[in-house]
Amino acid sequence: MPEPAGAAARPARSFLAFDFGTRRVGVASGNTLLEHAKGLRTIAAEGQARFAAIERLIGEWRPDALVVGVPLHPDGAAHENTHRARRFARQLHGRFGLPVHEVDERYTTTEALAAGARDADAAAAVLILEQHLRAQGEAR
Repeated sequence: MPEPAGAAARPARSFLAFDFGTRRVGVASGNTLLEHAKGLRTIAAEGQARFAAIERLIGEWRPDALVVGVPLHPDGAAHENTHRARRFARQLHGRFGLPVHEVDERYTTTEALAAGARDADAAAAVLILEQHLRAQGEAR
């Protein structure tokens, strides 16, 4: 549907998304122009090495914002990994100064595996980002 005459067009925004895990973090990139995400890689590092790898990706892709998948129980209740993922989101914001959006990521890894993904973590990050991009599109 075309925008009304005189409506200001929103500039495309780019994102990096993360499927957080204690041992691995899947990463995807995408933007609001195409409303599509692409799996980049899985970071199999912890602590400072993990954040150094993320810093390199942020430098390469220059996203406007970050998206972090937050796992919840099927009934929506938080659990230990929910708190870890939210802490990771806060750390990303604190280290890189970019806005961080949280997305409910229930079943993304299961869905990625069912689709035959070779890199389930990066594929789950794609699903997380595409969910966020759909929500952005609906908000327009």
